[in-house]
Amino acid sequence: MQENKTLSRAEKLDRIFGTPVCAVLLAIFCNVLWGSAFPFIKLGYRLFSIGTGDTASIFCFAGVRFTLGSFLVLLGSVLLQSRMPRLPRGKVAAECCALGLWQTTAQYAFYYIAVAMLTGAFGGILNSTQSFLGVIFAHFLYGNADRMTPAKTLGCVVGFAGVLIGTLGNHGSGSGWGVFCMMAATVIFTLSGPWNKSVTKKADSFGVCFINLFVGGVALFLIGTAMGGRLQVQSALAVVVMLYLAFICGAGYVLWALLMKNNPVSRIAIFGFVNPVVNVLLSAVLNGEPLFRWQYLAALVFVCVGIWLVNKAPAKKEGK
Repeated sequence: MQENKTLSRAEKLDRIFGTPVCAVLLAIFCNVLWGSAFPFIKLGYRLFSIGTGDTASIFCFAGVRFTLGSFLVLLGSVLLQSRMPRLPRGKVAAECCALGLWQTTAQYAFYYIAVAMLTGAFGGILNSTQSFLGVIFAHFLYGNADRMTPAKTLGCVVGFAGVLIGTLGNHGSGSGWGVFCMMAATVIFTLSGPWNKSVTKKADSFGVCFINLFVGGVALFLIGTAMGGRLQVQSALAVVVMLYLAFICGAGYVLWALLMKNNPVSRIAIFGFVNPVVNVLLSAVLNGEPLFRWQYLAALVFVCVGIWLVNKAPAKKEGK
């Protein structure tokens, strides 16, 4: 009887996440969380006394964050499903571990290096390319079920134009290596979406998220420790920032996995425009970065218009 109730709640959860209005609002919320991550990570580097070139300690920092986030996923499962997640076994468990090494370890190794080398505004604008890459990749991966249209094409062109405007002159916003790392992280994130969608159809979404974050986080921490990294807690604020970052990845991963499971990729991927906007604003507030550079403001306008164009394209009816 309890099993039936649990299944009924899980099915109800899937229906909620598959409702277009709820999916849009939750996708925006996820990107608000992720948009705040970049400036808070930079703040965390200062609070933990991590230098720009201290890659080993950067990996330790990231590893602790994602490992903590994985336990918040377990808590989320208890709150939303009234039970611990069912962890996959066998080949599916192995695939979840591989996904964790790809989506968490590989992606965030590049991302965290980029954060140390780029300003929040510039890094956020570069990272916004994931919104358009997701739409493009979905066309080739899903064909008619998530195909490219003239409106989506125009939106992607306008969005990428905004990214190019944001990079004009670079204005001391970061190094070439930082740009490469951010773009590498963005491509990995985009490619992870369809894989995550596939895995969550084979196993409990919360179980997949837990393994993804736990395996990826532990791997990052072990790599950083092996390289000689360490964390120095300078104040109580450092702990608060770490816990907030853990919440972002725990809540964000759970919500995003459920969204990917129950929606076309393009329906939610395009709301990444919220990410750079929040990033730029909080970078100015938390880290004292310049807000009113014409390149950044123009880039944000182009990116947001691109997102709107992609989103206004009529959705193709499809069976689930």
